[in-house]
Order: sequence, then C-alpha cells, then structure tokens
Amino acid sequence: MTDQTNTNNEEELADFGFQSVPRGEKKDRVREVFDSVAGRYDLMNDIMSGGLHRIWKRLTVAKSGLRAGDVALDIAAGSGDLSVGLARQVGPTGAVFVTDINAKMLSLGRDRLIDAGHVGNIHILQSDAENLPFKSATFDCISIGFGLRNVTDKSAALASMLRALKPGGRALILEFSQPRIGPLESIYDFYSLQILPRLGKLLLDDAESYRYLAESIRRHPDQDALKDLMTQQGFERCEYFNFAGGIVALHVGYRI
Repeated sequence: MTDQTNTNNEEELADFGFQSVPRGEKKDRVREVFDSVAGRYDLMNDIMSGGLHRIWKRLTVAKSGLRAGDVALDIAAGSGDLSVGLARQVGPTGAVFVTDINAKMLSLGRDRLIDAGHVGNIHILQSDAENLPFKSATFDCISIGFGLRNVTDKSAALASMLRALKPGGRALILEFSQPRIGPLESIYDFYSLQILPRLGKLLLDDAESYRYLAESIRRHPDQDALKDLMTQQGFERCEYFNFAGGIVALHVGYRI
C-alpha cells in the first residue's frame, strides 16, 4: 500500500526547474515568471543568446513551408518574433493565430504585430498549449518557440498540436536543448546557471525567474528524447536541426 501511495504522489508532481511541485501549481508558477520578465523579455533574450535568437527564429520560419493564403498557429508566442515571420509568409490572404497562456506576453506580441503592420491577418487568443481551442485539421503549420519546456504535460501539448494540423501540415518546435560539443557544455552550464541569474538580478532585480529559465532547460528532453516523444504522439518524418552546437534545436514533424 505504501509503495502504491508513493507512486501516486510522484505522478502528481511536475518539474519546475530543479524543484518538484504539484502539477496543478506549475502553470501558475510559470505565469508568475513571465509576468515578472515580460517588460524586458526581448532585452533578456538578446543578452541570453547574444542576439542569436533572432537568427534561430528566422531559420525556423524558413522551415515553415508556408505560402500565401495558408493558415498558421504560433503557440506560446511571447513577444511575437515568430508570429511576425509567419505573418509575412502567409501574406494578407492568409491568417496567423497567435496564442499564449500569459496575458502580459500576449499583449506584447499584439503590439509588435500591430507595429509591424500585421492587422487584418492576425488573430490573438489566450489559450493553453495542452488543450488548443481549434477544430481538427485547421492549420498548415504550427510553431512553438522556447515554450514547450514550460508546458506541464508536453505529450498533451504535442497531441493537441497534431490534432490541429491539416494532413501534410508541419509542427516546428524551437527550443533550448543539449550541447553536442564537449567543451561547450561546461561553458554553457556555467553561463546559464551562474551568470544568467546574476544578469536577471542586475537588470530586473529578479534572479529567481532566470534561475528557473536556466534550470528548466536542464529538465527538458534532449534532441533525441524530444524526437521520440513527437513520434510517440503520432508525428511522422520527425527530424531536428542543431543550432549553436546543440544549445538550441529545431524539431520538425508532420501530420501525414
């Protein structure tokens, strides 16, 4: 009886960085993190990646396969970098649905899209990646950039993405991953676990949020594990592309 009880308790926990928290609390904690960093989110992205995140996002959009008139979905859209790129791809005759679970981040993304001149083909919606509120077979492409590691149930999110894709549609998952070059790993660990929280403290007076962001990367499945997870949820022709020696990876999978 004791062993069964312990198993049940473990099943009710979720990773929040290096902590284990009740599954029902993780979304609220993640929301608090992004409420805290929203005002300087883009600045910190530039600092965290040395500006490389802009290149990684452009490479992701280039893999979208989108054409004029297509319909795309950007999940965990944040401040809208990927959304802007997708909107350019589909043009005024297409549509991009922009979603995030965090209202502050969604507001930032909306403002950026408006400033970029994308109004008529953009639809903004606050929603949870684990339960997307769209009909099956709606989208030609679904993207999620640096958001999957913050999702409590990654399998549920992937299943929801697959359901919402049209046959022949593709999912793009851009996420921090595991360096594949030996010396780079120790440098990356020192920077992200030691330097990044200090930068968060210096610029935002918020070391804890950036400590969580660094720790969440360590808890996220590595390249091959995420590819396997996508395959288990029904994606086909799955592959990934390493950027910056594997610090970031772009996974691509299709609904056939």
